[in-house]
Amino acid sequence: MQISAEGLSLIKKFEGCPVDQDGNCYAYQDVVGVWTIGFGRTKDVKEGDKMTKDEAVYLLEEEMMEYEGYINDLVEVPLEQNQFDALVSWVYNLGSGNLQSSTMLRVLNEGKYEEVPAQIRRWNVGRIICRYRKRDYL
Repeated sequence: MQISAEGLSLIKKFEGCPVDQDGNCYAYQDVVGVWTIGFGRTKDVKEGDKMTKDEAVYLLEEEMMEYEGYINDLVEVPLEQNQFDALVSWVYNLGSGNLQSSTMLRVLNEGKYEEVPAQIRRWNVGRIICRYRKRDYL
């Protein structure tokens, strides 16, 4: 599966993309001190980095293939599009290592779909729950 346009739009909305007075995205430290730019990109980001918003969109879209891959490889049960989108967003925010070791992945792969939102809540990313439940968006 691939993330939908709606799923990508929600990631953009929730991640945000801070820009300077010239309209360029700039590197900033997130709440845990990780250098971030564009729509939540952390790879190879350092203080002082800048990019255009078009570059930020391109990099986000390019990066989605990696995060889609984690879901496609590790989830063993069928997913609806909104569920897939939510899980891609989750792993984009929290990383593949957290996904691999999560109780959320275990209960999902056991087919306990109804338990997944509670598992997501444990990671304190409640916004993603709205994307996991069928057509229950913010």
